[in-house]
Amino acid sequence: MDKERPLAIKTQKLSLWYGTFQALFDVDLEIRGGMITSLIGPSGCGKSTFLRCINRINERLGYVRTAGKVHVLGNDIYAPAVELLQVRKQVGMVFQRPNPLPLSIRDNVLFGYRIHNRDKGRLSKAAGDEIAESALRRVLLWESVKDKLGSPGGGLSLEEQQKLCIARLMPVKPAVLLMDEPCSALDPNGTEAVEELIWELREEYTVLIVTHNMAQARRASDECIFMLMGKVVEHRSTGEMFVTPRHKETADYIEGRYG
Repeated sequence: MDKERPLAIKTQKLSLWYGTFQALFDVDLEIRGGMITSLIGPSGCGKSTFLRCINRINERLGYVRTAGKVHVLGNDIYAPAVELLQVRKQVGMVFQRPNPLPLSIRDNVLFGYRIHNRDKGRLSKAAGDEIAESALRRVLLWESVKDKLGSPGGGLSLEEQQKLCIARLMPVKPAVLLMDEPCSALDPNGTEAVEELIWELREEYTVLIVTHNMAQARRASDECIFMLMGKVVEHRSTGEMFVTPRHKETADYIEGRYG
C-alpha cells in the first residue's frame, strides 16, 4: 500500500449495532488520500454500513449505536463539538440509485453550495451560472445539458443523473467522496462512463467505493478492502489482492466460491 500519501480516513475499533444486531466489529482501517479504495465482500457483510459511518448517515436511525473512533482529515467526526453540516461539507455521498432532486439541472448542481454558503447572502445569477458550468464540465456533462439547464434533473438518463449527483458535490468541494455501488443501476456503457469519471477525480478527491463487481474493483481502484461478517479480512493494493490474496476467505470470494 502507498504509505507516502497522508491519511484521509482512519477508524479505530469502530463497531456498530442495529438494535441488538452487531454489524461492524472493531474495524481498524487507514485510507490514504488522493486515491480510489474499493470495498468488496458478500451482501450483508457491513460494506455500506461502514461507508455510512464516514458521513454519519447511520445516526439518523434511532436504533443505531456506534463505538470507536472515525477520523476524517485528522478530525474526530463523532466528537460532541462537531456539527453534522461540517462533516457533510468534507464528505460527499453518491448512492446506488441516482437521486436527483425535484429541481432543474442547474438548481440540482447549486443545491449543496447554497446550503453551505447561506451566510454569504444571495447568490447572483452570473455567479451561479459559473459554478454550475464548472461543476458540469468537471463531470463531463456540460455539453449534453448546457441548452436545457432549466429542465428537471430527473429527466436525464440514469448515467447522466448519476453524473449530475456527482456534479452536485463539486461546488461544496468535499475532500472525500463515498460511493455506494454507483454503477449498479447503469448499463455497461453508463458504467464505463462513470468509472472513467471516478478515475479522473482520484487525484483531487479521496474516493471510497463499495462494489459487488469484482472486475470493477480490479480495474477502477488503487487499493482494495475485503470485508466479511462485519470484519476487515484484508486491505492491500488492488493488484496484489487479486493476484496473491493472503487469506483463503479473500481468495474464495474473489474466485466466486461464495457471494
